[in-house]
Amino acid sequence: MDELDRVPLYLSRNINELRSRKNLSQQQLAQMAGIPRSTLTHIESGDGNPSLVNLLRVAAALGVGIEELLSRPRSQTSLIPAEKVPVQVRSGGLVRIHKLLPDKFRGIAIDRMEFEPESAMGGQPHLNGTKEYMTVLQGEVVVHVAGENLVVRKGDVLAFPGHQPHGYRNLKKSPAVAISIVIPVPV
Repeated sequence: MDELDRVPLYLSRNINELRSRKNLSQQQLAQMAGIPRSTLTHIESGDGNPSLVNLLRVAAALGVGIEELLSRPRSQTSLIPAEKVPVQVRSGGLVRIHKLLPDKFRGIAIDRMEFEPESAMGGQPHLNGTKEYMTVLQGEVVVHVAGENLVVRKGDVLAFPGHQPHGYRNLKKSPAVAISIVIPVPV
């Protein structure tokens, strides 16, 4: 089967995926596109040979270009090689923050923090309504938050309001590694 023979399958998968992402039923999408539901069902089955006008109507209803409907479906999975994971270097190179969440979500962050021996880093207050969760994978990290110094050891989990000023310190003569997760807290 060559690439052209796969286009009806691509079309079927792409429409179904886009419709699902928008939480639309076939009937709702058909109404938005101004085509009969049976036509949309036939296109989504992969057996249809839709007219150009119907393809344009479906693409417009989904808010995409026609090429997105006809192209090979994109993978939902991505593997980012270690050397391509974004890294922020802070505290004069003594702390490295690996950004583990490749997609941007307002108020959400997942970071791997690597502290050289006897290093410190000021935390950046996050959005109001966020909570930070930190666990140490290696060594220990002292977190200063809300006027307290809390020692977080390997395996411990510290939860604190992410919008408050905070800081991190590795007081030991060996490296420390921690994971920080910042998420909005439902009200």
